Amino acid sequence: MRFVIITGMSGAGKTQVMHFMEDIGYYCIDNMPPIFISTFARACYNEKNLQNVAIVTDIRSGDMFDDIEKELDALRAEDFPFEVLFLEASEATIIKRYKETRRSHPMSADGRIADGIEREREKLRGLRQLANHIIDTSNLLTRQLKKIVTDLYGDEEKDYFMVECRSFGFKFGIPSDADLVFDVRFLPNPFYIENLKHHNGLEALVRDYVMDFPQSLKFLDMLYEMVSTLIPHYMDEGKTQLVICIGCTGGHHRSVTITEALAKLLSQNGTKVTVTHRDIER
Repeated sequence: MRFVIITGMSGAGKTQVMHFMEDIGYYCIDNMPPIFISTFARACYNEKNLQNVAIVTDIRSGDMFDDIEKELDALRAEDFPFEVLFLEASEATIIKRYKETRRSHPMSADGRIADGIEREREKLRGLRQLANHIIDTSNLLTRQLKKIVTDLYGDEEKDYFMVECRSFGFKFGIPSDADLVFDVRFLPNPFYIENLKHHNGLEALVRDYVMDFPQSLKFLDMLYEMVSTLIPHYMDEGKTQLVICIGCTGGHHRSVTITEALAKLLSQNGTKVTVTHRDIER
């Protein structure tokens, strides 16, 4: 088990890092009072289904945060393996972030943000020296921060990028979470063929009909080439999921056929793919 304690300056990106940790399979808890850390760590160690855990603890705990180093000592006394990730940022960066979010700094409720930052930095000085890793997020883009976190705590042999290929019917609306939407209503429609009307694109007779047209084959080739070209760039931007939606009128025939065919090509190329057919039962 990897047990990671995320801490550091308010406004430095701890919550964002926790979300990145969740994306790579960590069980995460935000804003844990330090007094519970050693107890929680023991519980995690005895839970066989938990492999990686990350918690965020910081000065939001108020006076309870003074117990943090004592809790870390307790973990060391029990030889419990843990890592401390400390996040920090420049004063100017933190002030800018608080101004943008219109939130108050937890240590400057009665004064200037800069004063709160100074008090917090002094309070965390000892904990910073205990950290296994320190990340200054001042000049990092989201994708850069995500890559650092994934490189530090992810599985080097595991690919976290997932593509969902989803068919749908335009008459039921475009999926709200789609990243890419393609319209295949230009292809010949099996709905108007009597012996195909009540079947769907998962069945060979419909699939063979749709893919028997040269425009279907050409479109699939062009679609696969475009998607396979885009995927590495989405990954470089830190994206972990790409939702590709392919629609026809009702979501039964053409969209299902093309969705299945695209997913098969992507899978053969080593991409992790899931397939859903939103409207096939409507």
